[in-house]
Amino acid sequence: MFWWEGQGPAGFRVAFTDTAAGNLALHVGDDPAEVRRRRSLLEQRMDVQPGSLRFMEQVHSADVVPVQGLPLPGEVPVADALLSPDGSAPLAVMVADCLPVVLAGTGPDGVVSAAAHAGRRGLLDGILANTVTALREAGATGIQAWIGPGACGKCYEVPEEMLGQAAHLPGASSRTSWGTPALDLPAAAQNQLLSLDAAVEMVPGCTLEEPRLFSHRRDAPTGRFAGLIWQPR
Repeated sequence: MFWWEGQGPAGFRVAFTDTAAGNLALHVGDDPAEVRRRRSLLEQRMDVQPGSLRFMEQVHSADVVPVQGLPLPGEVPVADALLSPDGSAPLAVMVADCLPVVLAGTGPDGVVSAAAHAGRRGLLDGILANTVTALREAGATGIQAWIGPGACGKCYEVPEEMLGQAAHLPGASSRTSWGTPALDLPAAAQNQLLSLDAAVEMVPGCTLEEPRLFSHRRDAPTGRFAGLIWQPR
């Protein structure tokens, strides 16, 4: 069910699912009842309150939304990052080539946590910088980020013009293994987070190369796997 699982601060857990957990998205034409069943099984594996895992409707924006004050967990906010100022809400971000990035820091009331969807558009528009800013505004210090599997710089082919649009992102420029222009989103995200004084852990795995990970570029239409951060009960 988990491609990778690790330890966050103060007993928090960080994980990235794989195809064994199944598709976790409601917007890709899958049976909604089956998706909700998989989400329920995931919550059991995470040892969190049933129905508490927070998802978002991701639209490639740079918008960060705090979960406090939002409607019930069944109501999904439109955003590309979720923030839990006291770490009480389990958070999820869904991807299938874009980067799932989860973050945590120590705040005045315990752990401040966040989950961000960092694709090409989001990285260009500052989703990670906005997420780190939101964490710090919530009082977080010692911020740690985990960058999950995404399309690697040797596989993520783009037009030359698109490569130029990302020239301001250190590490973004790349070439595919067959010699065409490409973007290295993991390197760009890592460099940006390091420049924001966040510690970074890179989780290995290219979605286009690994059959245990969903890839929209390889298999569209396809499912979505998730990046997760939570405190078990």
